[in-house]
Amino acid sequence: MVPGAAHGAAYRDDLGRVVNVAQSPRRLITVLPSLTEIVCALDECSRLVGTDSYSNWPASVRTLPKVGGLDDASIEGIAALHPDLVLLSAAERTVERLEALGIRTFVIETQTFGDVTRNVERIAALLGVPGKGAALRQKIEADVRSTVAAQKAVRGGPAPRVYFEIDSTPYAAGPDSFIGELLDRLGATNIVSRDLGPFPKLNPEYIVRQNPDVMMVLPSEIARIADRPGWRTIRAVREHRVCVFSVADRDVVTRPGPRLADALQILGDCLRRVAP
Repeated sequence: MVPGAAHGAAYRDDLGRVVNVAQSPRRLITVLPSLTEIVCALDECSRLVGTDSYSNWPASVRTLPKVGGLDDASIEGIAALHPDLVLLSAAERTVERLEALGIRTFVIETQTFGDVTRNVERIAALLGVPGKGAALRQKIEADVRSTVAAQKAVRGGPAPRVYFEIDSTPYAAGPDSFIGELLDRLGATNIVSRDLGPFPKLNPEYIVRQNPDVMMVLPSEIARIADRPGWRTIRAVREHRVCVFSVADRDVVTRPGPRLADALQILGDCLRRVAP
C-alpha cells in the first residue's frame, strides 16, 4: 500500500504506478497462470471472471472465459467481461490499451522466490483479505522448509551442477530465478552465472563449456539435445543424466505461484534419479 493512502485505496504496482482500488474488486481477470493460482489459493476463485489461455489449475478455472496470453491478450475479450481489476505481468502495451479503455490494471513481477511470497500478500491486500495472505505465505514457507528437509534427508553426494532449460532458444533458469532458488535449496549448483540475470538467453557454447552434471529439458527436446553442436560431449548427455517432466509437472515447476513445495518435490525427485 502507498504510504499515507487510506487502507485498501492505493497500491504501487511493479511498473511503479499508483493504482487506486477504492473497493475490493469482485470481477477479476488474471493474465498469468501463477496469478490465477495465487487468487485461488487465497480461496478467492469465485471472483475470477476470466483468465489467460494457459491457466488450468485448479480445475475449476478451466471453464472460465479465456483472454489469450501476455503477448496476445484479447483487449476486446477482456473488456467484454467488465472486470474491476486485471492482474498481469509486465506487458506495457497491453496495460496501455486496457487503461485507455478505463480498465484498471495491476502489474506484478513474478521472477524470484521472493516475488512469489510478496505477491501472495499483495494480491490478498488488493482483494481485501490480508489475513488470508499472511496465512498462505506462512504455509508456503513452512511447506518449502519441510520439503527441503525431506529431500536432503534422502539424497547424498556432492552438489550436482545443473542446467534447467526454459526453451530451446536456449533460455535458461538462472540462480536468481525462482527455479534457480529452488535448486539452490536442494543443494544443486546452477551452471548459469548470476550476472546473466534470472532467465537469460544463452549461447549454446556456454552450456557446452559449463558441462553440467544434470540437465532438465522440455520433452520435445530430449531426442534432439545430442544432435546440438558439441552437446554429445556434455556429461549429462553422455551419461543420460537428463530429466524431462510431464506437462502437469512442468506447469508446477515453471509457475511462480503457491505450489513451490510441489515444485521442490518434483525437482528433488529428478536429482535423486539422475544426479551422480
